[in-house]
Amino acid sequence: MQLKHFSDISAAATRVVDAAERLIQVHGYNGFSYDDISREIGIKKPSIHHHFATKAELVRIVIQRYTDTFRGALNAIEISDSGAIARLFGYVDLFSQTYEKDQRLCVCGMLGAEVKSLSEAAAQEVQSFFQMNLDWLTKIIRNGSQSGELRFTSSSPEAHAYALLSTLEGAMIVGRGLAINNAPALAGRTYISNLPA
Repeated sequence: MQLKHFSDISAAATRVVDAAERLIQVHGYNGFSYDDISREIGIKKPSIHHHFATKAELVRIVIQRYTDTFRGALNAIEISDSGAIARLFGYVDLFSQTYEKDQRLCVCGMLGAEVKSLSEAAAQEVQSFFQMNLDWLTKIIRNGSQSGELRFTSSSPEAHAYALLSTLEGAMIVGRGLAINNAPALAGRTYISNLPA
């Protein structure tokens, strides 16, 4: 069966994806239903099923689009910021901007915690999102090390990439639990500021 791509969906289907993304960021995969989407955007459940026969397919599209948007943001950081430290601060800002919207969490951070509830296709999309982030961070950190902007005595660029991504995803969860408004910025900027330079 040919799976749908987010770029092929209609304007009406995009409204469904928008609502699902917001609901995932607030409540997670198991915390919303088509009834919630129906109430949020004012369309009947059969209309939602017309666009997305299953919740699994809808969520896969949400992740796919979220990853593509995030990839575009990473490209923009590389164009606008020079130097590893500036790019890493720009990366932290992406998480801060998401969290500032009513303490919403990263879509894939939320779904990563529920990956056992997802379809295999959706779980693979979540994995692809995290791998994209790790690859990008590793490249930025390695380039910073090669240019002399960053200096490491033990941990590898890959280990620092994993640590920073984990710090930001975890900061969102802990920050929400403690009602800290600037949690990703606080954690991410602290981590980067303590990188050896």
